[in-house]
Amino acid sequence: MARLRKPAFVYKGVRPLADIIAAPLNAACRKRGFATLDLVAHWPDIVGPAYAETTAPDQLSWPRRPKGLIDEEEHEPAVLTVRCSGAAAMRLSLEAPQLIERINTFFGYRLVGRLKPLQLPPVKIGPPPRPRPEKLSPEAEARVRTLASGISDDGLKAAVERLGRAVSGDVRGRR
Repeated sequence: MARLRKPAFVYKGVRPLADIIAAPLNAACRKRGFATLDLVAHWPDIVGPAYAETTAPDQLSWPRRPKGLIDEEEHEPAVLTVRCSGAAAMRLSLEAPQLIERINTFFGYRLVGRLKPLQLPPVKIGPPPRPRPEKLSPEAEARVRTLASGISDDGLKAAVERLGRAVSGDVRGRR
């Protein structure tokens, strides 16, 4: 009897989103000069909180090298174009040597030789920050407690009070 061949692809259940989306994202990053997603993904960790909100890496521009004239061991660093707001562009140009050092230290070799600020709003990565509710007035706090006073279960009562405080202190002004 003939043996059955295994199919080329075997479904093994749910796959992580990172496995599915990694190839298209890497292709998009290569178009912008990035070899991998590391610089884009770890940008807040590399530059710190001072620049994490106001800047974002945009493009890596590698210098052209004539073939055969330069050895492979010689490495010319790239120019990193950074999207930033107007105020951050001035600060970025002043503190460029420190940022270049942080980037190169992160990668372990001389990746970036120069920063080029681009005054465009940076593209935010990740979820937007959650708005904080306003502080409740004593009247609103008392109203929340009276509405939840009829609940006998302590856990449910505490959850309803939290919900009431969140709705009453909504930033959009619903009261």
